[in-house]
Amino acid sequence: MIKKIFTPIMDNDIKNLRAGDIVNLYGTIYTARDAAHKRLIDFLDKGLDLPINVNNEIIYYVGPCPARDGQIVGSAGPTTSSRMDAYTPRLLDLGLKGMIGKGIRDESVTASIIKNKAVYFGATGGAGALISKKILFEEIIAFNDLGTEAIRELKVVELPLIVIIDSKGNNMYDLGKNKFKIQ
Repeated sequence: MIKKIFTPIMDNDIKNLRAGDIVNLYGTIYTARDAAHKRLIDFLDKGLDLPINVNNEIIYYVGPCPARDGQIVGSAGPTTSSRMDAYTPRLLDLGLKGMIGKGIRDESVTASIIKNKAVYFGATGGAGALISKKILFEEIIAFNDLGTEAIRELKVVELPLIVIIDSKGNNMYDLGKNKFKIQ
């Protein structure tokens, strides 16, 4: 069964998600990759306000390709999430509730997901052209000088995701390995 999740994402939504659940996401999300994450943390280190309020929000680790004529964005496939691991716990402590990317996360991120009752979603790598069709609106809202890595606000409909790490720390990658482990 596909679960429908709407943003801003709330604790009640998150607590009902389990590793391996298929989700269609609707609403506003933000994009940020490693260069933007570094700047966000630099802002915090300097005591400055962030250019986005991350409370109850979801960040998609993507730098969309430029749009062709008639498109809102170009290909919008996920980038490797581990590139954001050094920055993620601090953003989760500020109220960030979800991340979308691909690949494994380190133990500090998993611990912070549990502590902050958050969730890590996976998007299918290599499906960026299909994912871009689920984006209805795109606007750069911070760090325009970063080009494709600028922070963007996206409005999405039926964005197909899978829960990789749920709020209890269950990890779909580990569950999959254990399922097929030879005894």
